[in-house]
Amino acid sequence: MQWTLVIPLKPLTRAKSRLADTAADGVRPGLALAFAQDTVAAALACDAVADVAVVTDDEVAGRALAALGARIVPDAPADGLNAALAHGAAVVRDTRPRTPVATLNADLPALRPPELARVLRAAGEFPRAFLADAAALGTTLLAAAPGLELRPSFGADSRARHRASGATEIGLADVDSVRQDVDTGDDLRAALALGVGPHTAAISAGLLIPRT
Repeated sequence: MQWTLVIPLKPLTRAKSRLADTAADGVRPGLALAFAQDTVAAALACDAVADVAVVTDDEVAGRALAALGARIVPDAPADGLNAALAHGAAVVRDTRPRTPVATLNADLPALRPPELARVLRAAGEFPRAFLADAAALGTTLLAAAPGLELRPSFGADSRARHRASGATEIGLADVDSVRQDVDTGDDLRAALALGVGPHTAAISAGLLIPRT
């Protein structure tokens, strides 16, 4: 089974505000793009992934991610993350209606293709499934079988909301790279410890990553 992944990316100038203690205003847009580049590259290298659609209105990010092989879908609803994901899923299903669809966060710079493949294989056992993030409060991946709506409910405490919606939580161990999204300096330190992709490694090399 091969999946289509939908990856949302807000305009880079508004991305990663919680990294203000780690990266200056002028650095954060490039850092957010690097996260997305490493995420998309790893996703496209996964043998369980047929294609990747990135929902974004950011022209710089769109060009960079298209160069990696992603399909760029404009954020037509312009009504927040969940609307963007539902729109992206609908667009890709217009051309690949029999393909299972999963959303994936754009800030998984340590993502490893074999771990992503394990998560997607596990997700394929259920009508809808999700993977909690490293903090065990949010969600990094939400999947739906062909013909089923994703019904995304991202935001604060999305793990609880996705579980309440009837999606099955994927309980795999040893898939840390698929769980480790990056919102804070500590998250970035954890991702760097796992081993990030080349774009994130290059731009984060000069940053002082705070310890808590």
